[in-house]
Amino acid sequence: MRVLVTGGAGFIGSHVVAALHAAGHESVVLDALLPSAHPAGAAAGARDAGLLVGDVRDRETVAAALAGVDAVCHQAAMVGLGKEFADAPDYVGCNDLGTAVLLAEMAAAGVANLVLAGSMVVYGEGHYACPRHGTVRPGPRPEAALRAGSFEPHCPDCGAELTPGLVSEDAPADPRNVYAATKLAQEHLAAAWARATGGRAVSLRYHNVYGPGMPRDTPYAGVASFFRSALARGEAPRVFEDGRQRRDFVHVRDVAAANLVALESVGQRPATSFAAYNTGSGDPHTIGEMAAELAAAHGGPAPVVTGEYRLGDVRHVTADSQRLRADLGWLPRVGFAEGMAEFARAELRGPGAGRPTEASQTAEAPQTVGASQTAEASLSVGA
Repeated sequence: MRVLVTGGAGFIGSHVVAALHAAGHESVVLDALLPSAHPAGAAAGARDAGLLVGDVRDRETVAAALAGVDAVCHQAAMVGLGKEFADAPDYVGCNDLGTAVLLAEMAAAGVANLVLAGSMVVYGEGHYACPRHGTVRPGPRPEAALRAGSFEPHCPDCGAELTPGLVSEDAPADPRNVYAATKLAQEHLAAAWARATGGRAVSLRYHNVYGPGMPRDTPYAGVASFFRSALARGEAPRVFEDGRQRRDFVHVRDVAAANLVALESVGQRPATSFAAYNTGSGDPHTIGEMAAELAAAHGGPAPVVTGEYRLGDVRHVTADSQRLRADLGWLPRVGFAEGMAEFARAELRGPGAGRPTEASQTAEAPQTVGASQTAEASLSVGA
């Protein structure tokens, strides 16, 4: 199988390419190599290695990359919340216009199989149960409550504290920032393309992806990268809120393996089909637990819980990934302790050694005043 991997030089994309090659498949890599996510000089080296350097929004570039391709793995995206709403046109341009151009060129080339890098951010908050009202969907947490240190969502009907659970793919979408809205729009575009062309599309809704090659020193990075960079500088990771926010941290090699099984199976799906799958470890942990595990594996210093918060951030979102396991036979292989021990010593990628600002920790990959406790972590055409 010959697969076009957009963003294939990025964090997740490069691991997908490695998984494809290990399974005997061929890849074509298209990446913009934005300097915010790739070291200086990467473009020249990539061209020498045969990688196609170009923007997924350029129709001629995409058309050339699609020649002889059997399937597309679309990792190219601008991720994270960014720094302010002024970033919105860039997000919509990179993520939604880029996806529309790709799908239009796939239709013209007769390429009918797509695997899309989706995101858990389409859900907003995760699954919650009220002792009186059952399953409820809390709205954004009021700033006054956050300022007072009251971080847990409450029942919109009776005000009771809620019990978090696992969110399934059947949960209603509730994107709460521009990035999340663009990720949901990508799925709608993919579904519309499948219906219009007889294509087949799968979206893998990544939870908090971490691992070797994660980007650093960018406002668009995720919390694991911020913590790892702090430890490398000899500084304590700064954990926002009370550190009890629940996330599902999934290793990048497991995410790459999910892309591989999705690519190998997508051609067997019925024409005009679209399916979304949560892609998480199934082993939720708090942000505080992650910071402590990472710091211990690195040899310290221990994390500091600051009580800071980010407006618009979600409290708990963890995955029910059973559907992906049942339908495609995917199983995550890298355990939490094992993955964090590796990540504590792993190399990060980035344009320089500059220290991220406090503002860079205030905005979800998902990454406003709370740490970037998120998953897809790089600004690149290739998250």
